[in-house]
Amino acid sequence: RFCRERDIRRDDFSDNLSIQENMMEFGLVDEIIVPCCIIGLTAALAQFLIIRKISLDPEKQGLSTSLTSGEAPEKLVPEIYAKIMDGAIQFLKVEYAICTLFCLAFSLVIYLLVSWGTHSSMQGGLTAGAFLTGAFTSMLCGFLGMMIATYSNARTTLACAKKGYTEGFNTAFRGGSVMGYALCSLGVFVLWALLTFYRTVYPEADDWEILFDCAAGYGLGGSTVAMFGRVGGGIYTKAADVGADLCGKVVAGLDEDDPNNPATIADNVGDNVGDIAGMGADLFGSFAESTCAALVIAAAAVEGSKHTLSAAGWDAMLFPVAISAAGIVICILCGFVATNVAPVKVEAYIERVLKVQMVLTALLMLPVIYYLAVLLLPAHFRLEGVRLNEDGIQAEIHGTPFKAFICATMGCVGGLIIGLVTEYFTSHSFIPTRELASACKFGTAVNIIQGLALGYKSCIIPVFVLSSAIFVSFQLCDLYGIALAALGMLATLSCGLTIDGFGPISDNAGGIAEMALFNPEVRRRTDALDAAGNTTAAIGKG
Repeated sequence: RFCRERDIRRDDFSDNLSIQENMMEFGLVDEIIVPCCIIGLTAALAQFLIIRKISLDPEKQGLSTSLTSGEAPEKLVPEIYAKIMDGAIQFLKVEYAICTLFCLAFSLVIYLLVSWGTHSSMQGGLTAGAFLTGAFTSMLCGFLGMMIATYSNARTTLACAKKGYTEGFNTAFRGGSVMGYALCSLGVFVLWALLTFYRTVYPEADDWEILFDCAAGYGLGGSTVAMFGRVGGGIYTKAADVGADLCGKVVAGLDEDDPNNPATIADNVGDNVGDIAGMGADLFGSFAESTCAALVIAAAAVEGSKHTLSAAGWDAMLFPVAISAAGIVICILCGFVATNVAPVKVEAYIERVLKVQMVLTALLMLPVIYYLAVLLLPAHFRLEGVRLNEDGIQAEIHGTPFKAFICATMGCVGGLIIGLVTEYFTSHSFIPTRELASACKFGTAVNIIQGLALGYKSCIIPVFVLSSAIFVSFQLCDLYGIALAALGMLATLSCGLTIDGFGPISDNAGGIAEMALFNPEVRRRTDALDAAGNTTAAIGKG
């Protein structure tokens, strides 16, 4: 009997060891996700090193030997830059301290509720762990984005002053791209690592529904931090902006970002903590929620069917994550086009180059999504749905790679259309914004009414686009199709974050140029970048 028990324990140990070895082996989807994330982080580092070549040290700029070095605007840039950086860091320290306490307390609530609802402390612990992982990843992404944006703004000013539109645009664009590539790469990689670890806890395909239910906490954590970042940072941003305008323009009659107005520092700090850190956390939360929703729906068991995505294997399950990972590489290639292949040479090219980024990334993603669908998904699979047939019975949902591709395409193309519509209604190059500017001649009331009417009108096409994407995706693959459409819309998130971060960086660059008393030509260049940046910020919000 002792020998039999020893042999049984030895067999169990061998089985567990073989399972662990299988967990350590990279599958096809892992070989796609991990290299894409590494490429994204490497590209972010490379762009940062290029920005770093622009020195803020007056001695390295060759100004220390000048008889008028004390009056050179470049001498004032490091001091202004340091004040903005210090203000942004202090704000995030306070915000993230409060956010951390809330997340820790809320994770305890999640643990207790999930453990009570599932009668499993293991599931409660894993869900709470995923929640904290998503929350702290979102904080890290927001902080890194804010740091690189603040790091780039003063260098954008110097680039505009010394080398014109080309280097000024490239510096601001590279600053946004560092945030875009790093945020998406970290978000995808951390999610992949979390799922891989949870797979060691639930190695059997029959348990993957529990696995992805636990991993859904990752999206909730990202959204929780997004609430603090977007709401807290947004309120600070607008309060600082309006306060600076009231005490500077209205009361004292000063120009925008006049150095005699101390509130301009708070205004520029707000651009970083609200429009960069808050926006980054917000979009990270959207990405994490959409990805986790697709994974949970894909893992849902279909009663009486063996042709599910779980039965097809780990590669099929992580198809949504593969879309996001591949989008990082596509955005890197398109970013190279903006800075090297067809760079900005004159003011008129700024908006055109940014528009090319949106269109090119969306178009290049389509064949990539189709290839991933054919490569990773089975030829036919069953999905758990909510749609009912004519008899009131739950309808059978049959999916194919082509149907999944169409769902993701609806989101990708729909996102492009919404971006282009947003650009039309917010860019100074088109009629709506010019008509709104003309309305200002007739008074404040006309301006407000015209602006509200324009805002309402701008929502018409996006509503129809979203409705069409939801309807088509739901008809093809039920809820899984809607989740894929959302992921298709976020597949080019790296590009969206890049052009979205471009705006606040350019805005800060203009403020620094004004406070450092650069000549009007420098301010004109930064204002041109800022005008395009305001449009790109609206596109990102869209």
